[in-house]
Amino acid sequence: MSVNKTSIIISREYSERVKKKSFIITTILVPVLMLALSVLPTLIIVFAGGGETKTVAVIDDSGLILQNLTDNEEVRYIAAEGTQEELLSADEIYGLLVIDRNIVKRPSGVKLLTPNASSLAVENNITSQMEKIIETEKLKSYDIDNLDQILDNVKTSVTLQTLRTDENGEEGESQSAAISSAIGTLLNFLLYMFLVLYGSLVMNSIIEEKNNRVLEIVVSSIKPTQLLIGKVIGVGLVAVTQIIIWVAIVLCITTMILPAVMPADIMNEVTALNAGSMDISNSSIDQDMAIALGMFTNVGYVLELVGYLFLFLVGGFLFYASIFAMIGSAVDNIQDASQLQMLGIVPVIIGLVSSMAVIPNPNGLFAIIMSMIPFTSPMVMMARVPFDIPAWQIVVSIVLLYLSIFFMVWIAAKIYRIGIFMYGKKPTVRDLIRWARYK
Repeated sequence: MSVNKTSIIISREYSERVKKKSFIITTILVPVLMLALSVLPTLIIVFAGGGETKTVAVIDDSGLILQNLTDNEEVRYIAAEGTQEELLSADEIYGLLVIDRNIVKRPSGVKLLTPNASSLAVENNITSQMEKIIETEKLKSYDIDNLDQILDNVKTSVTLQTLRTDENGEEGESQSAAISSAIGTLLNFLLYMFLVLYGSLVMNSIIEEKNNRVLEIVVSSIKPTQLLIGKVIGVGLVAVTQIIIWVAIVLCITTMILPAVMPADIMNEVTALNAGSMDISNSSIDQDMAIALGMFTNVGYVLELVGYLFLFLVGGFLFYASIFAMIGSAVDNIQDASQLQMLGIVPVIIGLVSSMAVIPNPNGLFAIIMSMIPFTSPMVMMARVPFDIPAWQIVVSIVLLYLSIFFMVWIAAKIYRIGIFMYGKKPTVRDLIRWARYK
């Protein structure tokens, strides 16, 4: 009978939230927003990067720079004719570049005068070109024939291909620390958002029902512990539902849309890369881009990440939702909860900060320790998973997290059964400890 009552609470909490317009909107809007944010920088560069070419008048007292400046779509360089006031007041002149006669010996002897705020693109264009010109002039003093050609021949770009090896020393899949870091960071913030958002949702729901005196009526027919478990699981299922929908959208994009919009030759390389039949160093596209496309179009890899995310999301939510439920039962309003809420938010923030710290060294001692502590393991371990860490560490972290849930729920339930009947007094941490010690 008690199981049926708990299931009723779970069903009520779940159905009440998934039917809300806010849930439907955020479930659809967040993936669209994330996609838009990934495309937005490119669109800004394309549409905002254009515009009219800016004309810069140049007073070159050195006689070395102006003749070697090259025009492009951003800047056009002309010799200054007229006074400084006339040039700066002319509508067609963007700015006046004044170059000192001893610019080679004193590279700081250059000024850009503009009537309005200067553009960073223009400044970078000027400085980069002048640096090359001055370097060329300095190299001439060494009196070496064909020095430019020699330097071009000597210039080398190294492409580092990182491969994982098995215990027999055999080469495995291509890896990229940059891509793994980006994936770990993305999963980390997603996990942080869910823990704080849905944990606070549990707390706010309890505070609202406590203010309406609904809890006093409900606990007359169901034990407080069952009510707590029902609320936590019900809200947790809402988070799981949202994750499943998002995963379905991601899989649809990576398995159907992405292969359809990408050029056929690139997709052939990505397919060969996933099959292990192509050397990444022979790819016609950037190495990191090839690895990223290979990861995102590899359904098995995506499902593996999603599986780990699911396990740590559920475990982390149950752990932290118990803390937020405990806080919600102890206070009468949101204002009183703000101070105690730090008990749930601060550990999550510590986990988030720690995960950022372990990304540069995902196999270090600090990373291993922080990924085993239940308070920080969801965030830290999800930051490490994309680096293909040993499986036993993931298993131990998951086991420790889920074992700690029973202890946290037990503590929260003891405080919950006292707190829901307390009114008119703002509890302290000492009060919560005293309630937890009651038999």
